[in-house]
Amino acid sequence: MIDIGVNLSNVRFNKDRQQVIERAVAAGVSKMIITGTSVEVSQQAQNLCQQYPQYLYATAGIHPHDASTFKTNSLAQLSSLLRHDKVVAVGECGLDFNRNFSTPKQQLSCFEAQLELAVELKMPVFLHQRDAHQDFLRLIKKYRSSLVNAVSHCFTGNRLEMDSYLEQDLHIGITGWVCDQKRGQDLQQAVRYLPLDRLMVETDAPYLFPADLELPEEIGLTKKQRKRRKRNEPAYLSHIIKQLAHFMAQDEKEVQQQSSKNAREFFNLN
Repeated sequence: MIDIGVNLSNVRFNKDRQQVIERAVAAGVSKMIITGTSVEVSQQAQNLCQQYPQYLYATAGIHPHDASTFKTNSLAQLSSLLRHDKVVAVGECGLDFNRNFSTPKQQLSCFEAQLELAVELKMPVFLHQRDAHQDFLRLIKKYRSSLVNAVSHCFTGNRLEMDSYLEQDLHIGITGWVCDQKRGQDLQQAVRYLPLDRLMVETDAPYLFPADLELPEEIGLTKKQRKRRKRNEPAYLSHIIKQLAHFMAQDEKEVQQQSSKNAREFFNLN
C-alpha cells in the first residue's frame, strides 16, 4: 500500500515518529509521501526522507492556509527542494475559502504561481480545494494541458465535483472521510463512479481519523472518551481501503493493488 498524504512532520508525531513509521510498514504500507505545506514544512519533509529513504517521499509547496507567507524568494526555495530526488510533486497547493487563513487574493496568486512552477519543472501537482470549487476548476482548466499530472488530494466532495475533476484527467485521493457516516455520505455515493485507474488513497494523518475505526485499547470506552484520541496514522490505511472497496463495490485486494500502481506511476516512485 502507498499512502500519498501523510503530515509526518506534524508536532503530534514528535514523540514517536519512528514508531509511527514502523507501525505503518508492519501494517503493509510500503511507501509514504510526506505533505509539504510551507517552505519550512517542505524542508522538514525532505529532511525526514533522508532519514528514512526506504519508505518516505515528499511534496514541496505552500498550502492555501499559508499563502500569506508567499514571498518573492518562495518559488526559488521550492524549486530548489523540488530538485531533490525524494521530492516528487508540487504542493500541497490550491484554494481554501472555508476558513480564509490567507485572503482569497493571496491564495489565488500563490496557487497560480505554483501551477506555473509545476509546468516549468514538469512535475505533478498535489492539490487542495475546499469551498472554492469554481475558482479552483477555472485555474485547473487554464493549466491542465501543460501539467504532467494532478491529483485532488483529500477529496471530500460529491459526484458532480468529482466528475468535473475526472473530466480534467485528475486523479482522486480518498481519505478516511469515506468512513464517516455523517459527513461522508456524498463521497460514499460518488466513489461508486470513480474509475480504479484514477484512484489513490491516503490517511492525511494525523488528521481525519476514520470515524468507524475502533482500536483495541478503546473497546469499552464511551463515544465521548473515544472522540478525544483521534490521532490518525498511516498504519490505518488498510481500514480506509477496506471501507472504500465496500462503497465502490470492488474487491478490496484490487483496490489496494490498483491504487498503489497508480501512485507509483503518478509520482514516478522507485
